[in-house]
Amino acid sequence: MKNFRKEILTTLMILFISVNVTSQEKISSNTELDRKIEKKDKKRKKKKKKVKLPNIDLSHWKVTIPVANEKGKPYEVEAPEILDYANNETLKPYMYNDSTKGALVFYAKPTSSTTKNTKYSRSELREQMVPGDNNTNWTFAQGATMKGKLAIDEVSRDADGKYHRIIIMQIHGRLTNEQRDLIGQDDNNAPPILKIYWDKGKIRVKTKLLKNLDATGDELLHEDAWDNDEGFNFEQEVGFGKFTLEVQVSEGKMVIVLNNTEYKVYENIHIRKWGIFENYFKAGNYFQTRDEGAFARVKYYSLEVKH
Repeated sequence: MKNFRKEILTTLMILFISVNVTSQEKISSNTELDRKIEKKDKKRKKKKKKVKLPNIDLSHWKVTIPVANEKGKPYEVEAPEILDYANNETLKPYMYNDSTKGALVFYAKPTSSTTKNTKYSRSELREQMVPGDNNTNWTFAQGATMKGKLAIDEVSRDADGKYHRIIIMQIHGRLTNEQRDLIGQDDNNAPPILKIYWDKGKIRVKTKLLKNLDATGDELLHEDAWDNDEGFNFEQEVGFGKFTLEVQVSEGKMVIVLNNTEYKVYENIHIRKWGIFENYFKAGNYFQTRDEGAFARVKYYSLEVKH
């Protein structure tokens, strides 16, 4: 009888130990499973964190792309529609996010859709101080600043193997309605006082010179009163890397800054007399070729305008 009791106790002990071990294994297994799930969740969160958006407020810009609208003119989108650019099927091929880099991409290629007075195509932003209104602009006396961080993502080459040029920033002049009527012009277009190019990996600046320094009044309003200067090249080579450009204007003065280290200052009679015009900023990809098969992509990481 004693032996029988011992056998029962032994059997119960073995069962207890077996159940306990199994329970521990299950706990261990569940803990390991929880760890794996936790790791997967962390990986997913990391992937989500990698999605980046450009630091650009588009509420005071409109965009022009190299696609014709129903009237045969370049397709334009103003605020508030431009704020939903990521869902605009017409815009998507020419203006879209690079969510891994946190950049807004402007793609351009030669098409038959060009703006008035030019033969080149563009995917380019145009400043609108009042959203949807082209008639409210600024003068040099009022002052303005535009600053952007950008990079050339990709650009084609010409037949000689040289990269095609791109205008990446501009200050464009504009006639008021009164000035337009005064000189009998059929639109408000005036010359650009500033063009900033990406030119074979370097930054090149072009501005305007008054042909007759004694010109005054409505003489200054005619486009043929102005000529192109010889241009200025910054020393730094930006290539395909990120760089910053800042344009500062005030009465009788215009300053262009590259990477906060190089400066080009224009402070002369030409800039002073330019004060007769209103102006607006432009930024993006104004592609400077009609070569077949040519293309360019410009990435803007940030863009800010102050008045």
